[in-house]
Amino acid sequence: KAKYINSLLTCGFDTIDFGSFVSPKAIPQLKDTAEVLSKLNLSDSSSKLLAIIANERGAQDACEFEEINYLGFPFSVSETFQQRNTNSSIEASLSGLEKIKSLTDKNSKQLVVYLSMAFGNPYGDEWSAELVIYWANRLHNELGVNVLAVSDTVGSSTPDSISHLFSNLIPALPNVEFGAHLHTKYEETESKLKAAYDAGCRRFDSAVKGYGGCPMAGDNLTGNMPTEQMLNYFLSKGYETKVNSLRFEESMALSSTVFL
Repeated sequence: KAKYINSLLTCGFDTIDFGSFVSPKAIPQLKDTAEVLSKLNLSDSSSKLLAIIANERGAQDACEFEEINYLGFPFSVSETFQQRNTNSSIEASLSGLEKIKSLTDKNSKQLVVYLSMAFGNPYGDEWSAELVIYWANRLHNELGVNVLAVSDTVGSSTPDSISHLFSNLIPALPNVEFGAHLHTKYEETESKLKAAYDAGCRRFDSAVKGYGGCPMAGDNLTGNMPTEQMLNYFLSKGYETKVNSLRFEESMALSSTVFL
């Protein structure tokens, strides 16, 4: 794992999500996060590291590592999904986030909140674009969160819904850096990228070969947005990504030895 992440560190990505500080009982595959971190070579990389945390304890653990720049917290507008994802209600998560924000400020880390289920709800909970905008306002104005990743956790977004949300969020909260975290089918990637970019989004999450996804999606074709497809799209449009293409090709080749 460390060899693979070290290869990504040479590519020029702004931020790399390398692991999570969560209970090993919840996600056994990520129990070696600290060990992997100790083997990373950050001496010649401009990339910053992001670690996912699900509660205050995870934030405390992550803050002990100087190498970590960002802490990412999954905050859902769906009560059902918030309970499934973090074993906590929305209101309890909001209270926990206030403590986590205090920790990140104290330890010179930046908090990234993933505003999940932003494009629909498969559980029958209340959902609307206005509800997403409401929570984005509260997270920024009450807690001081300045980086919000608007997240499609189950692949329910459409170009129209992406355009609508970002077109309303970005002008309303000009001090927030909005990102797009979109789970998608391969053939839908470009239209979703275009919608987000045209609406003003400039921060995009992806995963090499689209690895990962949401087990609650119920569709094994819906995974993370493939990094290679995203980069090819931006290159075709003449957009600057600062990613070293040759280095990234090497990382792509190495990924096949890590993900079996």
